[in-house]
Amino acid sequence: MTQTKHVRVRRVYDKASPRQDGLRVLVDGVWPRGMKKEDARLDEWVRQIAPSTGLRKWYGHDPERFGEFAERYRAELAEPEKHEYLDRLRSHVDGGTVTLLTAVKEEQLDYSHVAVLREELGG
Repeated sequence: MTQTKHVRVRRVYDKASPRQDGLRVLVDGVWPRGMKKEDARLDEWVRQIAPSTGLRKWYGHDPERFGEFAERYRAELAEPEKHEYLDRLRSHVDGGTVTLLTAVKEEQLDYSHVAVLREELGG
């Protein structure tokens, strides 16, 4: 029996959905503001996969910069230190559903690093 690969994106502040979320992985570089660790219901926190501070600050969630941001972020993901974490996430996806968690505001999800990660993971 083949298991379907599925990558979901959700805000870490949203209520967990154990039946749908699968493995819950926080992919932000900093801990979400106001969130207690026990309330996050995480399986893993892979902060190393987040965009560099310089790239994140340059981007500033400006949708007009998203194309260039995505290109620069993909270049970062190809670097050996981030690539190993990307491969680890891919292996989780091969095992079933993975939910990428972020503190990014709802209206910015489609223009954030999680959108790029989801695409890179085949979701």
